[in-house]
Amino acid sequence: MTDSSNPAARIGRRSLLRSAFLAAAVIPLAACATDDPLAEQARSGDNKNYIAGDGAVEEYAVEKRTDPVQISASTYQGTKVELAQFQGAPVVMNFWYAACAPCRIEAPHLRKLSEEFGEKVHFLGVNVRDEKEAALAFERTFKIPYESVQDTDGKIQLAMTQYVPLQAVPTTLVLDRQGRVRARVIGAAEETTLRALIKSGLNEEL
Repeated sequence: MTDSSNPAARIGRRSLLRSAFLAAAVIPLAACATDDPLAEQARSGDNKNYIAGDGAVEEYAVEKRTDPVQISASTYQGTKVELAQFQGAPVVMNFWYAACAPCRIEAPHLRKLSEEFGEKVHFLGVNVRDEKEAALAFERTFKIPYESVQDTDGKIQLAMTQYVPLQAVPTTLVLDRQGRVRARVIGAAEETTLRALIKSGLNEEL
């Protein structure tokens, strides 16, 4: 039995507790997609620490679409992004943040689709909460091949209200080749659903 009056024993216990705390603190960004406590939380339906969407999909007919989305920002890597420069190809915009459980579920799907469509489709992340270190750690963990812009001040989210309401995080938008919103997914985007939306955008005659 441990002697609580022993200074060495008390120090040992403090060291053990500190190590356990530090180990727990790094789990969210170090965990892989198949062993991720936050992702499991989302699958369980707890809806903790994020605004849940149900994966609802809405597509907009050409005559119902608003003007092309106009956004100018810099990515965490320092790349200047003007959405207008992407016109001519569909764009996938994903609104996310690192501790968002559904964002972690959909991250492998977004990575796979980005690699699958290559230069035919532009992918852009919009991070609504994280500073650079946390965002880049997430991108490394899930091997995200495209860049994200920071929107912790909410300017991009506010600007998007003139095009389509986001309503939840994550939200994924598919823009047509003219830069207009043609589809919206509220909540974690499923791979097959998003692939179909992207292909529709590629095959659409405007």
